[in-house]
Amino acid sequence: MCDHETQVREALPELEWIDDADIRDCVVEAWTLGLERGGWRDVTDVPYAWNIHEVSNVEHVRGVARIARDAARTQREFHGADPDLDVALAAALLHDVGKCYEYVAHVDDDLLTEPDPRYATDEVPHSLSGYALAHEVGCPVAVQRAIPHFIGEVPSRTLEAELVKSANAASSNAITQSTMGITLQEWVQEYSQTQD
Repeated sequence: MCDHETQVREALPELEWIDDADIRDCVVEAWTLGLERGGWRDVTDVPYAWNIHEVSNVEHVRGVARIARDAARTQREFHGADPDLDVALAAALLHDVGKCYEYVAHVDDDLLTEPDPRYATDEVPHSLSGYALAHEVGCPVAVQRAIPHFIGEVPSRTLEAELVKSANAASSNAITQSTMGITLQEWVQEYSQTQD
């Protein structure tokens, strides 16, 4: 049996930046549930993308959390905005937890135990299954609302949601450039039709 909770706490040191212990625990619980249902042996085995395995999803969400935190600090210092840092950090760490379900079919079987076919599928986009996981474990609504990161998934976006969305784009652009030599937009244009 995999100790996913310990794995998550060790793999995501940015959890400690979340002041509210209940929110922090919800993040861990959502990841643990996603990993168990997805059948993953280790949290670091979930890839960043179905076709980019050189970077783990953990590395990506850690980067997004760091970028979001720095952006929130800048918004406070330079613009007088007041983003909820706990919400932004939790959503940043959870925005891709749905990849625990979506990417099961895109890795070698030895990285998995027994994925639950009721959940482990690429038929539901990871931002929506991630939202569902956060909802299921009782994350605050403000965190849930900031997880879907594609245009049109949430009717009105919060400041925290915009922080996560822009931090995700910054991290994703860095990853696609460093691994494939292309921008995120070029990756989307080239590979979104491949997945359809």
